[in-house]
Amino acid sequence: MTTTRRPIYVLNGPNLNLLGTRRPEVYGTTTLADVEEAVRARAAAGGWEVEFRQTNHEGVLVDQIHEARTAGAAIVINPAAYTHTSIAIHDALEAAELPVVEVHLSNVHRREPFRHTSYVSLQADAVIAGAGALGYELAVEHLLRTLES
Repeated sequence: MTTTRRPIYVLNGPNLNLLGTRRPEVYGTTTLADVEEAVRARAAAGGWEVEFRQTNHEGVLVDQIHEARTAGAAIVINPAAYTHTSIAIHDALEAAELPVVEVHLSNVHRREPFRHTSYVSLQADAVIAGAGALGYELAVEHLLRTLES
């Protein structure tokens, strides 16, 4: 008997579609397509599939979290600027009742004071910040261990 695993959702917020070209001194030169390729490879090595999404719209991101609630096994989320402003994303993650890892390419704690507050961290099982694109792979690795235990 074969069981189908629900995928790991990797959700990306506003401006991450510009990754690799927007402020490379802060966010690096890796593109979002590069991140997706690395994440898919890491998940596949552990026997998991990935739903990889990016949106510039808060409501769409909330809808994607709602979708993950019933169709996914876990969530990796880089909500970008919504990290610091969105109670709606906080509430959606709370309702999802899934393992969540929050990812930030830069170390938000070494940046502007308004970036030091995260509504998402209150719902995250782990937070990875400042590891660049590798942070996504670390998040998937953490979730693979969590999901397998």
